[in-house]
Amino acid sequence: MFPYGPNWFAAVMGTAIVSVAWMSFPTALPGRTGVALAFWALSLVVLAVVTAATVRHRRTLRRHLADPVMSYFFGAPAMGLMAAGAATMLAGRVVLGGDVALGVDAVLWTLGTMIGLATAALVPYRAITQHEYADDSASGAWLMPVVPPMVTAATGALLVPHLPAGQAQETLLLFCYACFGAALLASLLVTASIWQRLVRHGLGAPGTAPTVWIVLGFLGQSVTAAHHLGLVAPGVLPVDGGAFRALALVYGVPVWGFAMLWLVLAAALVVRQLRLGMPFGLTWWSFTFPLGTVVTGTEALASLSGLDALRAIAALLLAGLVLAWAVVATRTVHAALRARPEELRGAVVASV
Repeated sequence: MFPYGPNWFAAVMGTAIVSVAWMSFPTALPGRTGVALAFWALSLVVLAVVTAATVRHRRTLRRHLADPVMSYFFGAPAMGLMAAGAATMLAGRVVLGGDVALGVDAVLWTLGTMIGLATAALVPYRAITQHEYADDSASGAWLMPVVPPMVTAATGALLVPHLPAGQAQETLLLFCYACFGAALLASLLVTASIWQRLVRHGLGAPGTAPTVWIVLGFLGQSVTAAHHLGLVAPGVLPVDGGAFRALALVYGVPVWGFAMLWLVLAAALVVRQLRLGMPFGLTWWSFTFPLGTVVTGTEALASLSGLDALRAIAALLLAGLVLAWAVVATRTVHAALRARPEELRGAVVASV
């Protein structure tokens, strides 16, 4: 069984994004509401269990933060909270009602944003001042603490229309755009390090191969954020909001193209590693949330452009996301059931 740590929140992220992606598809899917509700409810169950474990193991958090590897996963709780909040807003409102869903989303988004901004500054600070890394240390995990502000931007767009018109809406919208920029530039710097490491040193340890997929997370989420923020900008900003709406395509299409390139590269590298022997671990949840953001980004572009080709690609990616979630969740449950009772008392089952 896997020792408990903040990386368990990746299961929340990976489950909630399926609900969001299913509910956001530009055309109605068979059983869309039912499927989205099921994944939303499951994401809340996983969030409750993992949060309870966090409270129980709170004394170990400082040790995890001091660890040069585990510390990077402190971005996962923030993204897990916001992903679950977005799923509540999109799917959960069917059973909770609009007002309750809005309240839950606002609380989860606020907590996730606060934690995410803290990790985006604190984790790199500790890496610079307290940790030492070899030239071949860079991995997709390095993106985990700096990507949460991008999730803030994408999910915060859902809240903007519900604030009073004027200063409140404009403040939140520009705050989301600021988070967009902070996460984008930081992620680009980290991705350059990951690319250099891959070219010069290869994949490294077999168990870390899935983290290559994490790069897809900030790429897909940035396309999604550009779209969602662009939709609400025209009615909020005192300047020409149409330019921000156009940014969704001007920025989104080129970045989506790079995401497709990285998806092919990451898939090829993982297939190669599977043939050589890649053990199962919690890093396999990297196959879910990052791919899910690419799905939502593709759905956004399909909705904005009206292109059937993008809609078809979104459908294929969504099918791949569901398959990836099913495989990873099944393997996680299997690993949990094989654990000894004393191990189960010290860990959290990430899928139930």
